[in-house]
Amino acid sequence: MDNPTLSAIADPMGAAIYDYHKNGCAATLVVRSSMFDDDEIPVADLFRDFSQMPPLERTALQMAGGRILDVGAGSGCHSLALKNMGKEAQAIDISPLSVAVMKDRGVDASQVNFYDPDFSERYDTVLMLMNGTGIIGTLDNIGEFFARLKDLLKPGGCVLIDSSDLRYLFEEEDGSLMIDLADDYYGQLDYQMQYKDVVGEPFDWLYLDFNTLAYYAEENGFKAELVAEGEHYDYLARLIPA
Repeated sequence: MDNPTLSAIADPMGAAIYDYHKNGCAATLVVRSSMFDDDEIPVADLFRDFSQMPPLERTALQMAGGRILDVGAGSGCHSLALKNMGKEAQAIDISPLSVAVMKDRGVDASQVNFYDPDFSERYDTVLMLMNGTGIIGTLDNIGEFFARLKDLLKPGGCVLIDSSDLRYLFEEEDGSLMIDLADDYYGQLDYQMQYKDVVGEPFDWLYLDFNTLAYYAEENGFKAELVAEGEHYDYLARLIPA
């Protein structure tokens, strides 16, 4: 594959994915937030195969059917797993380097913004994993999010999406929650990524507890079904137009 100048592209996630794909290793991918200490994403985890995926992801891949859209696909690990199952998956991501890696790995991938109205194909399953609600950004955008899903789904189609309830970050020792109800929703975070000297733009990222997701789904013409729960406040949901 071509060797773009990584430092010239403000695409830290893509740069990390590109390095790992090319070299079999990568430096530290750092995630910063004004609300928490710096964190790191193990780049190798972005290349996991089906057997290495957590149960919620494996369940989602097994449930996905028909023509599948893999949103925010990264290195393409979910699309590759679907391909190995004999399923038809198309991957999209806004990262040009990630898309280049996916194509080199044999994934049907395109550099597309989920919210781009010019992207007008329709699917039986829209797959949104690794905190799929993150792409909403803030609760102010949730109407636009559900409207976009309606545009992308075929009749009878569904969305498989995962997220986590971050209330555990605000729990006291006695089990009470220290959440300021006058502040923004507690799952609404700001992030910025850095890989080597590649610094990305700050962005909003939303974690939704299931009850809040179900409430807004109903408000926007969808029904939310709780498919499965993980071991640490995470869950997989199925969204169906009502």
